[in-house]
Amino acid sequence: MRAIAIVDGEHYPDVVRAALHELPYEFVGVMLIGGTEKLRGTPDYGVPIVEDPGEAEVVVDLSDEPVLTPELRLQLASRFLALGLPYLGADFRFDPPTFHPFELPSLAVIGTGKRVGKTAVTGHVARLLARDRRVVVVAMGRGGPAEPELVATPPTVDDLVALSRSGRHAASDHLETAALARVPTVGCRRAGGGMAGAPFASNVLEGARLAASLEPDVVVFDGSGAAIPPIATSARILVAHDRSGLNAFRALISDLVLTPGEDFTLRLRPLEPLAGRVAVFTTGDAPVGHLDADVVHVSRNLARRDLLALELATLDVDTYLVEIKAAAIDVVAEHALARGARVVLADNEVVATGLDDRILSLLPERVEA
Repeated sequence: MRAIAIVDGEHYPDVVRAALHELPYEFVGVMLIGGTEKLRGTPDYGVPIVEDPGEAEVVVDLSDEPVLTPELRLQLASRFLALGLPYLGADFRFDPPTFHPFELPSLAVIGTGKRVGKTAVTGHVARLLARDRRVVVVAMGRGGPAEPELVATPPTVDDLVALSRSGRHAASDHLETAALARVPTVGCRRAGGGMAGAPFASNVLEGARLAASLEPDVVVFDGSGAAIPPIATSARILVAHDRSGLNAFRALISDLVLTPGEDFTLRLRPLEPLAGRVAVFTTGDAPVGHLDADVVHVSRNLARRDLLALELATLDVDTYLVEIKAAAIDVVAEHALARGARVVLADNEVVATGLDDRILSLLPERVEA
């Protein structure tokens, strides 16, 4: 296998030459990344000094501290993984995620972690494209179905409660997207997530085939946490709150990078009018001051079931406004319905200037409505 080596001037060249001879690769060059302590003039490594990987199939790291810190190594790994090259050292190896071909125009929305607004951006993208396109969303989640599941019509609160009572996770991302974006959505599952975003196991490829069978104009793939859908989409949008580590790889393979709080903000949007005394339940810090309602309680504890139970025990309200996340259905909606109160679903509306044009530029020309 053709390889290039990452070397530094803190190693004597003859030591590096010996290592290159011993290792089971066909070295076609070295990249000298710094350090001069052991160098006398231009070093001779037995192979050319190069500035890029060229035709190499793997990158072998023969450098070390102090030239390469752990953070710098992850930056290098990001660069090479984005080129499709494995990056390995004495006791580590990073392989680029596998992205399967997909024949239709497509866009993936990925994130650098949980609770960054990725699913809200997915919903915004789906609604935007659905103005003049037939759109299907494929969403993967840690609580998704065992077999890809098409949700063809937006589920209601009663639908979600029924799913919860059957033992399903009724606040899974695909159900949230189907309810709020109001486009056909295929739900998938994944288990595990590598540092570069590859899921250990998923049924997204099968979900992509199901989506394609619906003959849409465009398919939007929704990532899960920091895991990336294993599909070679036409374009990607990264929602990034953290650029450290292998998040640099995610940025390099994305066509548009959005930073929450800078490129967009989120605002709760009720799907129905609010009435009476209102309690709001979210997982994040979306503002509520704009709501035309008598808001008497705001909870940010949808993902904290212990604290949520304490709050619910003290409430006397007429309407529960709730995001479709975490314990929204099996705890909050069940509590509200048991007391005869209304449950209104809340969308996280993306507020941004000029974002729609940036999104539309990622895909081919609009089609006839």
